[in-house]
Amino acid sequence: MAGKKVLIVYAHQEPRSFNGSLKKVAVDELSAQGCTITVSDLYAMDFEPRATMKDMTGALSNPEFFSYGVEAYEAYKKRSLTNDIVDEQEKVKEADLVIFQFPLYWFSVPAILKGWMDRVLCQGFAFDIPGFYDSGFLQGKLALLSITTGGTAEMYTKAGVSGDFRYFLWPLQVAMAPHPQHGALHFCGFKVLAPQISFAPELVSEEERKGMLASWSQRLKTIWKEEPIPCTPPWYFGQ
Repeated sequence: MAGKKVLIVYAHQEPRSFNGSLKKVAVDELSAQGCTITVSDLYAMDFEPRATMKDMTGALSNPEFFSYGVEAYEAYKKRSLTNDIVDEQEKVKEADLVIFQFPLYWFSVPAILKGWMDRVLCQGFAFDIPGFYDSGFLQGKLALLSITTGGTAEMYTKAGVSGDFRYFLWPLQVAMAPHPQHGALHFCGFKVLAPQISFAPELVSEEERKGMLASWSQRLKTIWKEEPIPCTPPWYFGQ
């Protein structure tokens, strides 16, 4: 949709990977709609995933006992976070939609993306206490996880060896445990769209991979008309 701004947070090392192809499809389709696209290519940026006291450029509020969450909160209020964090926060502020494009690593996000979430979505910027979930500071923005897996779709069912995929999405989308949909996203106020899951692209035929890309492109054509999912336990775990 013309005038909309999209941030793609991309976490894959290889531009020619299937994740790279999914990212390119999103850039091409959304650009064709007149959207302004920004891509944070975390590996290409050599983004620092570690949350340390180096993230604060000023004096610590308690130099005797370091608490990252406390110090990041104080540094945000004093505008003394490092430039790499501030730059990413500005991108989030500008975005109407944030797409996270990544491969599933150990039923979670790659470490570099987890580090982005830890460092960028800090208290004061993305949420406060109170000021989370429906009152999170990123309310009004849309977020979407586009994920590739190593396992097949059958593996991620209630009867499958890995369990229902929605179970893994709960902490990601709602409350930040090791997973991001319910935890990292809804906690910060995002309206969460249904995830785009590309199952086992490395195990399927070239025609099937083309079909996955075409499906993603087709969905993006009407992405602005989609309704957010209800970020409640029944959506993830059933009635």
